[in-house]
Amino acid sequence: MADVTIAPAQRHPFRDIRLFLILIPFINVLNYYLTYTHIPSGWRLVATFLIDTLEGYAAWWMIRLLIHRLDRQFPYERSFVQRLIMQCTVTSVAGILVIASTTELVNFLATDKPVPRTFYTHDIFIFFIWILAINGIYIGAHFYDQFRQADLTKHEALRIRQEGFMVRSGRQNVAVPFNEIAGFYVDGEYTMLLTDQQKRYVIDQSLDKLEEELPAEWFFRLNRQYILHRQSLSAFDRMENGKLNVRLKGTPGFPESIQVSRTKAPAFKKWFSPD
Repeated sequence: MADVTIAPAQRHPFRDIRLFLILIPFINVLNYYLTYTHIPSGWRLVATFLIDTLEGYAAWWMIRLLIHRLDRQFPYERSFVQRLIMQCTVTSVAGILVIASTTELVNFLATDKPVPRTFYTHDIFIFFIWILAINGIYIGAHFYDQFRQADLTKHEALRIRQEGFMVRSGRQNVAVPFNEIAGFYVDGEYTMLLTDQQKRYVIDQSLDKLEEELPAEWFFRLNRQYILHRQSLSAFDRMENGKLNVRLKGTPGFPESIQVSRTKAPAFKKWFSPD
């Protein structure tokens, strides 16, 4: 039976939970410094700080949920300006509503006095500034990740050309030399690599991505399902309507022939017989 190994996706998530678990209490310390002329002492200070920190966590979590939802439904790539305005607006309104409602609730339960007017004339403005700062952190993290992924893709393409195609074999990453690769194909929801020794590997890349990265002098995208190495092909026959019937060298796991569309036919003939 052929060896099948799954190559895991390389993801570098923004570890925002760990960051904000530390950042929210720090923000509260700054808020106390900016808000209070006289900071209460003793158990009142501890209780007030704990409640304010929990309110901050609740507001941040709401902001986080909204940003993640916008990432799915209205990504930055669609329209950066519209996304920026939308994100800052909805997160500011939601965050301030969470803080204001929880403050009113705690005040109602703990005292019979109304919330001080300064909360709505002064404190809310400070909270708004912090919400914008939180948005800035998420926006910066997004574009840093985009830059990092682009840099990784560039280095990956260079490494592929130098070493062969990297796959996961057990706990190791190994390079399959190009001259040992029969080709790549789609099997259901998976992209597979097949070697000339009939070893198969599941690849965490689409054929579209592979087509961009693989050396064009050795590999050709025949259709939506196959990218084959030159050594896997033997000849081709011309068909009606300008199509081609490409014959393979009898590689187990591949069909005997694969059709190439009329639009791809000229490029294939030039690639297969460059002279």
